[in-house]
Amino acid sequence: MGLEIYNQQNAVSDDPYVLVLKLYEGVIKYLSFVKNAMEENDVETKFTYINKTIAIFDELRNVLDFDGGDVAYYLDGLYLYQIETLFSAGIDDNLNSVNQVIKVTQGLIDAWKDETGL
Repeated sequence: MGLEIYNQQNAVSDDPYVLVLKLYEGVIKYLSFVKNAMEENDVETKFTYINKTIAIFDELRNVLDFDGGDVAYYLDGLYLYQIETLFSAGIDDNLNSVNQVIKVTQGLIDAWKDETGL
């Protein structure tokens, strides 16, 4: 679901490493829309983009390779926590929580780029 949503608006590479990077970038893009919607009291747009962001995290969880070791389990927990944080942030209009998810995702982008050389 998250991948399809993101594909609708972006050309996605066949390279799985590039794809993961684009999904992370999509999270940050969508959360910027969430922040704007919160500031404008636009509840419908806020939840539209929270749901799209959660769909991306779900997609990231679906592609984890649990046979590869502890990293997959760590990332699964991290993604789940981001999903829970976004649910709460949407209900409470908590910009700090949205900013925290952005910060975590930016850290994931930086680590992914370091690891893959992208």
